[in-house]
Amino acid sequence: MTALDFAALNAAIPPFDTESADLAREHWAAVAKPLGSLGVLEDAVVQLAGIMGTPNPEIRDRAVLVFCADNGVVAQGVTQCGQEVSTLVADSVAAGTSSVAVMAKTVRAQVVSVDVGLATPPSNPRVVGCSVAPGTADMTEGPAMTPEQAAAAIDVGIDAAHSMRSRGFDILCAGEMGIGNTTTSSAIASVLLGLDPTVSVGRGAGLDDEGLARKEAAVRRAIQVNAPDPADAFDVLCKVGGFDICAMAGLYIGGALCGMPVVVDGLVSAVAALAASRLCPACTHAMLASHISTEPATVAILEALGLHPPINAGMRLGEGSGAVALLPLLDMALAVYDAASFDDLGMDAYEELS
Repeated sequence: MTALDFAALNAAIPPFDTESADLAREHWAAVAKPLGSLGVLEDAVVQLAGIMGTPNPEIRDRAVLVFCADNGVVAQGVTQCGQEVSTLVADSVAAGTSSVAVMAKTVRAQVVSVDVGLATPPSNPRVVGCSVAPGTADMTEGPAMTPEQAAAAIDVGIDAAHSMRSRGFDILCAGEMGIGNTTTSSAIASVLLGLDPTVSVGRGAGLDDEGLARKEAAVRRAIQVNAPDPADAFDVLCKVGGFDICAMAGLYIGGALCGMPVVVDGLVSAVAALAASRLCPACTHAMLASHISTEPATVAILEALGLHPPINAGMRLGEGSGAVALLPLLDMALAVYDAASFDDLGMDAYEELS
């Protein structure tokens, strides 16, 4: 497989349904409460209406897809632990014992663990096997992956979205697990947004000052060695990306193709969304922001995407946990959306005052 035809994929994405969105906005104005008083949660319901093509959106069946992969850049001492941890967590996700898995149970979300490139094969048979390769190459020494591998990983995400849609799911959360993936994410953000690594690189799972310096140096060296083209997101993914990031980019594209919203999690998930938006700009309207990660590049990425997350809780767990945290807020917003109207209460509607 070579590079995908992103122009064709982009053209195939259904347009945002502005009529349904406008009807949802009008409906909000009739609900018996102060106008706009649920803030960005009202905007999220309007966006759901436009994505799903109905002024009465429902998110009854929800899933979290956790794409797991390893990154060769860990050889540069940019993490606290080794690649074996990626597989341990992938197995834990599949077993229902990881952080995101137990969170998802509280909001009736199914969690799917997907091996898209783990260095060590998982032992849990419930991990979905879609491995492109046993981890990427060390991006400080050359490209992280070949164009064929990048395309294959993106295809994993696109196929996953179609599969989940065919199984009746209404909304997806983009999650990941891969030791070293905040390093690759920082590199991608640096290139696509023109950020210096001193701005884009954070402490990840908890690096000390020396580890942070190594991580920053690795990102800087990877960009110098590979010279990724900021105008070509696919080239950036090939040279300084990860299989997990490619798969999530595919999930965003596939979700948009299916008219299905995909919730963005933290830094890694957000940088995949940014890459997807550069590959297929039409997919951006199907993205819902969840939270602002403490990783430093996150705010710039969300601003570039035009996304406004409702949660700012200092989270940096990953796995799709922040995306899952949005689901109960959406449930509550949709409950209010279906609540009593001004007419039901026999009172005059509020008016927008300037």
